[in-house]
Amino acid sequence: MTTSPDQAADNVRLEVVDGVGTIRIDRPKVNALNADIQRRIGAAATECAGRADVAAVVVTGGEHVFAAGADIKEMAGLSYADMVGHSSTLQAAFSAVARIPKPVVAAVNGYALGGGCELALCADIRIAGDTATFGQPEITLGIIPGAGGTQRLTRLVGPSRAKELIFSGRFVPAAEALAIGLVDRVVPASEVLPAATAWARQFVGGPALALRAAKECIDRGGEVDLETGLEIERQQFAALFATQDRMIGMTRFLEHGPGRADFQAS
Repeated sequence: MTTSPDQAADNVRLEVVDGVGTIRIDRPKVNALNADIQRRIGAAATECAGRADVAAVVVTGGEHVFAAGADIKEMAGLSYADMVGHSSTLQAAFSAVARIPKPVVAAVNGYALGGGCELALCADIRIAGDTATFGQPEITLGIIPGAGGTQRLTRLVGPSRAKELIFSGRFVPAAEALAIGLVDRVVPASEVLPAATAWARQFVGGPALALRAAKECIDRGGEVDLETGLEIERQQFAALFATQDRMIGMTRFLEHGPGRADFQAS
C-alpha cells in the first residue's frame, strides 16, 4: 500500500492498494466538507487521474457517515463576493472527481447529504449501505445545491424526481434511493467498502484506454444531441485501433476464443 505523502496526516487521504485508489474522507464527526477538504478531494482526484498504478477509484467516508454536507459554519460567514470565487473552486474540485478517466465508485455509509450527496453523484456508480441516507437539503438553508446537484441529480433520476427532492430538501433512505436510480446497489452497511473495492478491482489489468474512451463517450454524449454523440463515439472507436490493447484483445480472442486478455498498463 502507498499513501500520498503530502496527505498522510490530512483529512483526505489517497490510498493505493493493488491497482485500486481509495479517496478517503476522514474529518470527524460528520466529514463536513469545508473549503480545505474540497480542495484536497480535487487534488486527490487529479492524482488518481494521472497515476498509472491506479486502474479504478473508490470514494468513501467512514463506517458511519459518507459526508453530511458542507461546513455550514464556514459558509455562513461568506458574502456574495466571497462565494463568487469559492463556488468555482467547489465545482472544480468535485468535477475533478467526475472527470477521473477511470471507473469510479462511491462507497456510501450513513449520511450523504448536500455536498456529500453531490460528491457521490460524481462517481460512475454508487454502492450504499442499507442504513445510508441521501438528500439535497440546501433549500432549508435558503440556498440551492452548488456542487452539481441540480445538474447531476437531474441527469441521473430525471427532472421531476430531482425537482421533488431539491424543492423539498427531504432525506431519501437507501431503499428509495435504489428504487429511483440514485444508487446502483444496496448492501449491508458492513459490506459497503468491500463491495465497492471488489467492483473497482475488476478493472485492474483491464484495457485502460478503452475504459477511458467508453467513459468519455457516455459522459460527453449525454450532454449533446444524438448526432454529435455518435460522432464522439466514432472518433473514440476508431482511435482505439491504434492501441496495443486492441491488438492484444483481438489476438487473444482469435487464438483462444472469448475470455479476458492480459492487457498492458496504459
